[in-house]
Amino acid sequence: MPSRHFTTRTTATSLTDTVANTVRQMLIQGELRAGQRLSEAALSQQLDISRNTLREVFRILIKEGLLHHVPNRGVSVVVPSIADIIDIYRVRRLIECQSLEKAWPLHPAHKRMRDAVASAQQARDAKDWRSVGSANMAFHAAIVGLSDSERLSAMFEDLAAELRLAFGMLDDPEYLHAPYVDLNARLLQMFMEGQTAAAARELETYLVQSERMVLAVYARQMS
Repeated sequence: MPSRHFTTRTTATSLTDTVANTVRQMLIQGELRAGQRLSEAALSQQLDISRNTLREVFRILIKEGLLHHVPNRGVSVVVPSIADIIDIYRVRRLIECQSLEKAWPLHPAHKRMRDAVASAQQARDAKDWRSVGSANMAFHAAIVGLSDSERLSAMFEDLAAELRLAFGMLDDPEYLHAPYVDLNARLLQMFMEGQTAAAARELETYLVQSERMVLAVYARQMS
């Protein structure tokens, strides 16, 4: 897989940067799937941009390791490997646990955490498991937001996109996402009560459990 190139997204963005973020969000929301071949004609029409702009977007996302170009076959969405998943979770534990432990419980990002929990609960009631997954990604992005670091938030966007691609390859989104709706609610409650160190420890255990579950299902699927 190409080496990742993380940059801050704090400066004024160009059209290419804006569209690259749109495609990145499509990956995070599960609208594009691992291995999917991307049609220049269809995607440029969908995004209402020129093919030249789309090619620039592709170059950005290929550099980030989210897309892959094969000569004479075009551009497709990457297929994360087991090694990628292990590395993603390792970085997640470093970023998220520190962000949660060191933050003030009334940091503005807690509102995003709360909204993500509510969205996940509503989606669970509707059996809309893809939306549950999207809400889960939003919850963890909000945890990283507690760090007040644009660099970490930008890095997490790329990690979340890769992880969502891995989730999309698995057959049972309910199995993957349902357990974490209540766990996220518990983490939020602990954080709001000022139990930040305990919440960080619980989050680390949670992420280890999530990694093991994803790897087990992923290994079966890949075989």
